[in-house]
Amino acid sequence: MIAASQRPAAPHPLLPPRLRERHALALNVHTARGERVCSRDGRELWLREIVPGDIAALQRGFRRLSPEDIRRRFLHAMSELPEPMAQRLCRIDPARETALVLVDESVRPTEIRGVGRIYVDESADSAEFSVVVEHDWSRVGLGALLMQRLVDDCRRRGLAELWGYVLLENRPMLQLCRELGFARRLMPGDPGTAQITLRL
Repeated sequence: MIAASQRPAAPHPLLPPRLRERHALALNVHTARGERVCSRDGRELWLREIVPGDIAALQRGFRRLSPEDIRRRFLHAMSELPEPMAQRLCRIDPARETALVLVDESVRPTEIRGVGRIYVDESADSAEFSVVVEHDWSRVGLGALLMQRLVDDCRRRGLAELWGYVLLENRPMLQLCRELGFARRLMPGDPGTAQITLRL
């Protein structure tokens, strides 16, 4: 018999039925390492907040991204993640930011396979989000898991809105956000980009 603390949890109850099938499973195991999760294809990762010690892993993860992945995440080309930028991304202000990482402990050194983060604008009562998942770990529910956790975090903060910019060519992200209830608005000055917004 599986103990209650080890029994896989159902996907988030607020998710639409179609999206629940695409969602990674939280395994209800919480330790100092984070929360154990399982992708739809059976691989296990640990979900936790980013820490300053993740700088090297974040840079290695960036090098594994394709030019297309980088452009979709940063909306412009970048050849590397400079050390000062990596340090900034790993040393967050919890009052204004949340950054979650999916950590693969099956390899040494451990690697970051996905990152989700929000930046809070208190004056607008909103937050901007970004999510990136390594290509070899995409389409297995991890993006949906990160997005839902960011939505949950914004609701805990009492924010009114979550938003982000997404390239129109990034169809998987647009589909995911549509299933989560985001509205889409084209950007007049940039026809290749949409602003997507979720009222909380």
